[in-house]
Amino acid sequence: MNAATIAPARLRHCVRLGLAALAVGAVSAFGSPAHARGPDGIADVAEKVIDAVVNISTSQTVEAKGGGGSNAMPQLPPGSPFEEFFDDFFKNRRGPGGGGKGGERGDGGPQPRKTNSLGSGFIIDTTGVVVTNNHVIADADEINVILNDGTKIKAELVGVDKKTDLAVLKFKPTKPLVSVKFGDSDKLRLGDWVVAIGNPFSLGGTVTAGIVSAKNRDISSGPYDSYIQTDASINRGNSGGPLFNLDGDVIGVNTLIISPSGGSIGIGFAVPSKTVAGVVDQLRQFGELRRGWLGVRIQSVTDEIAESLNIKPPRGALVAGIDDKGPAKPAGIEPGDVVVKFDGKDVKDPKDLSRVVADTAVGKEVDVVIIRKGQEETKKVTLGRLQDPEKVQAAVKTEEPAPEKTVTQKALGLDLAALSKDLRTRYKIKDSVKGVVVTNVDGNSDAAEKRLSAGDVIVEVAQEAVSSGADIQKRVDQLKKDGKKSVLLLVSNGDGELRFVALSVQ
Repeated sequence: MNAATIAPARLRHCVRLGLAALAVGAVSAFGSPAHARGPDGIADVAEKVIDAVVNISTSQTVEAKGGGGSNAMPQLPPGSPFEEFFDDFFKNRRGPGGGGKGGERGDGGPQPRKTNSLGSGFIIDTTGVVVTNNHVIADADEINVILNDGTKIKAELVGVDKKTDLAVLKFKPTKPLVSVKFGDSDKLRLGDWVVAIGNPFSLGGTVTAGIVSAKNRDISSGPYDSYIQTDASINRGNSGGPLFNLDGDVIGVNTLIISPSGGSIGIGFAVPSKTVAGVVDQLRQFGELRRGWLGVRIQSVTDEIAESLNIKPPRGALVAGIDDKGPAKPAGIEPGDVVVKFDGKDVKDPKDLSRVVADTAVGKEVDVVIIRKGQEETKKVTLGRLQDPEKVQAAVKTEEPAPEKTVTQKALGLDLAALSKDLRTRYKIKDSVKGVVVTNVDGNSDAAEKRLSAGDVIVEVAQEAVSSGADIQKRVDQLKKDGKKSVLLLVSNGDGELRFVALSVQ
């Protein structure tokens, strides 16, 4: 990209190597107070670590598409002054092998072409070990590491982890290298100064500075989101580059930004070093990730669910289902349990549990604290190993009202019927699924808002098994009498996959 096309606002906090100035914030450096320019240590950090930051250059062979591609002759008006130029450029260009038009084989077919891209990375071991983002090197035919002095060396892929978007490369150094080490991202505080170094817009090594805007950001980009958010300028090409603290330690890997234009608007995200270090260790050791596995399906504890389970304040991860072959089942964990602590770490929500389980060593015995019927219990679980690919969730079934004669009870805005052979066939419900089948849902009910549909099976009401519509109505009436505002249902789909749904009983 031409540097002239970059708006000045996008160069906020930016330092091009070789320049003697560091512009931080909108305040002019001339005559401004020291605190407006940022801490004096930024220049020292940049000088200390710059040689450990590398550019990652990749190439990929892409099959050209025939007809109307980028090599097609543009349509020009007769007598255009550019006609002769374009005629020479497009019609008389020869592809490799001769005889063909530009971008074509000699036989006239589309010719494969190579595309190139640039990202960033950093050296963590002087033997030539580099960390970058997976998306920087994904599908690459060739990967090269470019050192700060311009030396270009071919690199090999050690391993990748798509879930955290990290990759480890290895190359043979031709001279002594400078490496950097990981710091403790847990010690970061909001407002701490950080320094990002990378290759934005393919301009070459560039230093930017800013502060930590937020921690533990979940932007729903992956199952283990826990990003550091920073306003240090991160642009195209910064991906895979390091985020440093003022001690020169890597506390994050710059991964993505939120921007309507593709340039930095001060909302950038980095994978925290605590996550990166664990992933890198496993990739170097095994070439793959070996994550812990608990063998449960979990969901959030909403205010309604918390009220139904007598959990104050709402917290934890609600166990909606148990894998029959998973480690949670023999440990005595059941659907309806709420995990509030895992291996000594508090669990505030399902994401917390997913992250801490994944980060725990396979085969380790851990204490899992659950809340069951209002009381805390501790279960000992020996973790298994998460296998990829993960199971695909079953598709949501389409509502199909049943004949009136099958309806035995109306409750909670639902038409309910005891399971029969005909209903199992109609809704494709496995024989292993027990409970009361929903045959119709009132479109104006709370049940409809919670996406209950015909073919769902109510297995439990308030953590008690039910087998008829009358059972459900009896439990609802009792809850109303007890002054409860909502009722907790354990619901199964036809394949036996469970989830909890809280419905109002008012």
